[in-house]
Amino acid sequence: MIRTESLPIRSEQDIVFARQAVRRLTQELGFGLVDQTKLVTATSELARNALVYGLGGTMVCELLAEGARNGLRLQFIDQGPGIADLAQAMSDGWTSGQGLGLGLSGAKRLVGEFSIESVPGQGTTVTIARWR
Repeated sequence: MIRTESLPIRSEQDIVFARQAVRRLTQELGFGLVDQTKLVTATSELARNALVYGLGGTMVCELLAEGARNGLRLQFIDQGPGIADLAQAMSDGWTSGQGLGLGLSGAKRLVGEFSIESVPGQGTTVTIARWR
């Protein structure tokens, strides 16, 4: 790991700051425009989930180095109500709110690595990563 940054997600403005931070970090790592856009889009979806469904949280960014390749790992951590059925939450079209139900599944399709952990009543952590 090269460096770690942490950003709060407590408002709509924080989602914008999260998107800007990921754009800056992917540019710093030399990602192409398509990969930058994929990570920024996934960030937007996951930060919004942390704010709306998780009642706020934190985004942790880790710049990674492994041999000749570089990567970016992002964690979206909230202490919200958690997700009782992860399989259902990962299916396209399912939502506990008023969204389209594509946030988690869509974010998964945009990144190279995706994992989710959730405990009802204790919160959710979504981890994504992309390498170049």
